[in-house]
Amino acid sequence: MIKCNVTVCGVIGRDASIRTNKEGKSFLVFPLRVMISATEGKTAPIEVDVSKETASEETGSYRNGTRVEVQGTMFLKHRGDRIYFNLFASEIGTADVHAADAVRGVMEFRGKVGQQIEEKRDKKEQTYTMFSAFSTEKVEDGFEYQWVRFFCFGKEREAWLQPGVKVEAKGEMSLSAYNGKVNVSCKVEELAQYVAESSNLNQ
Repeated sequence: MIKCNVTVCGVIGRDASIRTNKEGKSFLVFPLRVMISATEGKTAPIEVDVSKETASEETGSYRNGTRVEVQGTMFLKHRGDRIYFNLFASEIGTADVHAADAVRGVMEFRGKVGQQIEEKRDKKEQTYTMFSAFSTEKVEDGFEYQWVRFFCFGKEREAWLQPGVKVEAKGEMSLSAYNGKVNVSCKVEELAQYVAESSNLNQ
C-alpha cells in the first residue's frame, strides 16, 4: 500500500471532462503535467491523473495549458515499466503562472524491506539508515511491485530492521527521474514493524 497526501502544482494537459462511474457518481477528470527533478540539474515530465467527485462543477475553468494547484490523496500503481499517479482531489485552485512545478506531501507505506540496508554518516557525522522496500499489488494472475527508497535520519537502526521484514512507514515523499525512470523516495518520520492481524491471531 502506498498512499500520499499531497499538494501538486502543474499544467493541465487536456481540457477537463466529466465521467460517470459504475455507481453513477460523476467525476471531473484531467491529466496534469508536472516536471520533476532529474540528473544533472535537468527536469523530466510525469503525468498525474486527477479526478474530483462533482455534482455540478463546470469544466470550463480547467482548460489545457492552465496552471493549477491540486490537493488530495494520490495512489501509486506500477504497471510494467511505468508508474501511474492517480490523484483524488479535495481542492483544485488556479496557480500563479510563475509557480514552480511540485509534488509535495506525506507518504504512508506498507511493504517489505529489500536485501540491502546501509548505515551511513552524513557530512556532520550524524548516523542515518538507508534502505529500499517494495509494496505488492495483485494484478489479474500476477503481482506488481513498487519500490521506494527510504532515508531514516537522526536515529540508530532498529534491531528488527532486517531484509524481508514487513514495515509501516510515514514521511516526506519525493520524486525524481533517472535514465527515463521515476524514482520514489521517502524521508522517514515514523517507522514500525508491521504485523498483520491474522498473524497475531495465530500466535
